[in-house]
Amino acid sequence: MEYILLIVGFVLLIKGADVFVDGSGSVARILKVPQFIIGLTVVSFGTSAPEAAVSISAGFAGSNEICLGNVIGSNMFNLLVVVGVCAAISAMPVERDIKRFDLPFSIVITAVVLALSIDKRLSRIDGLILVALFAAYLFLTIRKAVKNKTAEQDDSKKLSAVKSIIFIVIGLAAVVVGGDMVVDNAVVIAEKLGMSQTLISLTIIAMGTSLPELVTSIVASAKGENGLALGNVVGSNIFNLLFVLAFSVTLNPVPVRLSSVIDLSILAAVSIIMLLMLFRKDKYSRPKGIFALLMYVAYAVYIFIRN
Repeated sequence: MEYILLIVGFVLLIKGADVFVDGSGSVARILKVPQFIIGLTVVSFGTSAPEAAVSISAGFAGSNEICLGNVIGSNMFNLLVVVGVCAAISAMPVERDIKRFDLPFSIVITAVVLALSIDKRLSRIDGLILVALFAAYLFLTIRKAVKNKTAEQDDSKKLSAVKSIIFIVIGLAAVVVGGDMVVDNAVVIAEKLGMSQTLISLTIIAMGTSLPELVTSIVASAKGENGLALGNVVGSNIFNLLFVLAFSVTLNPVPVRLSSVIDLSILAAVSIIMLLMLFRKDKYSRPKGIFALLMYVAYAVYIFIRN
């Protein structure tokens, strides 16, 4: 039965992402703002709902150790697999604002979380610091959207405002429900195959909660909405660190193991590498996408060996 539910979950993910991207792209045209702004906000926050649900639930339950691993694993998956797959399918142009501000900002906040974790504990004060950074980031992003209003665009893909909102709500609901079905049933299947709970949480849960980002970005890239695709990845990573992790830590402080400090260091290093890939050209080419995927394979092997 779990195999059937797994397939149903994937169908909901794919179709939901298709509808969600259409609605989000239409909103960008209606508001006359660049696609990557919508990707950094509406799309990224929406597709991060599974991470938020898992981590905040863990916070309420006092199981916050799950939260940090989920956030790190999801961000690693987003950065290397989501970008890697999209770029491997078709070269992905990168908006200058993402290259100059959003991606470097994600590196900075990863370093901040790493610094706050050195004492082997993330406290409520640490959580409030991250929330303050999130508020500042939202303010700057909204101000950037206001300043970068675009000229009137082709209306061929523009839906009405009401229809756009309906598409976003229905698409997001399908993506979240589909993601939950995939994660829940994948865990059941993994347990039946004899995988440990620790390994499941580091791999299946982290990857599963990132499926919305993966599917949404692939669909967006296929539709030529590259701004949405990359904005979704970078925005989701920022949202995971500054909202999901911050809110969970504020609910219940989390102890930080040495392995998590190492993983945060790897995430920061990988983020820097992904930024350096854009040094000469503002795009992720197919070779760069394949290299990103190989980096994730190496990280996955490391996790399996470590655990």
